[in-house]
Amino acid sequence: MMKKSFLILLLSVMIIFTLAGEKGKISIEGSTTVLPIAQIAAEEYMMANPAVDITVRGGGSGVGIASLMEGSCDIADASRSMKDNEIKNAINKGINPVAHVVAMDGIAVAVHPSNKMTGLTVEQIKAIFTGRISNWSKVGGLDKKIVVISRDSASGTYEAFGNLALNGDRVRADALLSASNRAVITTIETTPGAIGYVGLGYLTKKVKAIEVDGVECTKENVLSGEYPLSRPLFMYTNGKPAGQVKAFIDFVKSAEGQALVEDVGYVGLK
Repeated sequence: MMKKSFLILLLSVMIIFTLAGEKGKISIEGSTTVLPIAQIAAEEYMMANPAVDITVRGGGSGVGIASLMEGSCDIADASRSMKDNEIKNAINKGINPVAHVVAMDGIAVAVHPSNKMTGLTVEQIKAIFTGRISNWSKVGGLDKKIVVISRDSASGTYEAFGNLALNGDRVRADALLSASNRAVITTIETTPGAIGYVGLGYLTKKVKAIEVDGVECTKENVLSGEYPLSRPLFMYTNGKPAGQVKAFIDFVKSAEGQALVEDVGYVGLK
């Protein structure tokens, strides 16, 4: 009898630890813009909470939002707000998406370092990316073909840039589409005549960021709202977060978490 009781007690303890372990698992998926924030925050959070296992994947804002709707991730990273039809579809599937702003970002417009251009207006950027202007000489540059680099349509940055810079118009059909911010930067680095856009945290010294409407894409100008291509960055959950998911998002929004946001090149909320 004592042996049987001991086995029951042991089994109960194993079940409790198994359940506790499951509660310690967090899956994050989505925006490649938010990805560096999620990665560094996950690393720091797991160091302080060894029982918690956090997996982080990119794929684009649309991918993360779709995963949240399918119940295959706990947190969807997004560099844009969810669309009305996405919210409607989520609700129809029993998912209640709740947005958490975790940082601010500026969409930097960058060119090949050999380009002598230092700035463009929003109207000029729209004309270039929609196909009305195809040569740098039309905007005060050299007589050289413009090579447009854009994110693909699964990207939240693509959506945000379309709204902020293109007034909802589509990117030109001959644009080179890239699946990530890093791929955009790599293409601009190696393509004279190129122009593209990336999240502020992805800028490198191997490309040249230009002013937009006479304003530099800096943390200060993004936070003040002076930079015209500024936007919030999100983490979405199904309903109000609880348990370790809530604790993780609270960490990202804390002073320590926002310092990490600044460390990876974005603009903290505090």
